[in-house]
Amino acid sequence: MTTSVKRTPGSDSRTPRRVPGWAKAVTAVVLVLAVLFVGLRLTVLPGLKDLFGTETQDRSGPALLKSIQDISRYDAASGNFQVVVDLEKDAKFLPDAIRGSRTLYVGAGTVDAYVDLGKVGENDVRVDEDRTSATLRLPRAQLGRPALDPDRSYAVSKQRGFLDRLGDLFSDNPNSEQAVQQLAVRHIGDAAEESGLTARAESNTTEMLQGLLGSLGFEKVRVSYGK
Repeated sequence: MTTSVKRTPGSDSRTPRRVPGWAKAVTAVVLVLAVLFVGLRLTVLPGLKDLFGTETQDRSGPALLKSIQDISRYDAASGNFQVVVDLEKDAKFLPDAIRGSRTLYVGAGTVDAYVDLGKVGENDVRVDEDRTSATLRLPRAQLGRPALDPDRSYAVSKQRGFLDRLGDLFSDNPNSEQAVQQLAVRHIGDAAEESGLTARAESNTTEMLQGLLGSLGFEKVRVSYGK
């Protein structure tokens, strides 16, 4: 015995809609891309990393020679320094989450200590008649400008408020580290002044001149500093 059910106009039963062909195609493409990216992350498919990898090209122009300077200084010592810079900028009446930044930066660099031999005049060098004794008066050793090493310097962490992040989107140089780099250079320079690097440079210069003049036959070489 067959029982028939009559559909009334108010019934909730509806005829299933047919999915368009273009929707199926889009879904298939999305699934394929998802599989590809998952394979990339898990390195399941060999060679896929090269397919989606980036290529770096150096389009810089040639370096131009601006000037040449003669150097008469003797670099007698060099110090290696490292400093941790913790730079924080706060805004008045605004929480850090809205406006403010904090950067933790490790700066590594070198400072050279030198004696400028170009400032030595004729009256600063005295040699006896037998050419066995020499007296030299040299200028005090000086410190060169700290040179920050980009290969050994890096930012440990960066925290920025919402407005700072928004400003980075319209900035020509987002996330600039110029401020912490300048601070690192200043701290390294201060450390070099307290390190006794100039005294080491004067001692090394004295040993160099004594060895050089000794090889030329001088038995006694006296070097002083104070110009």
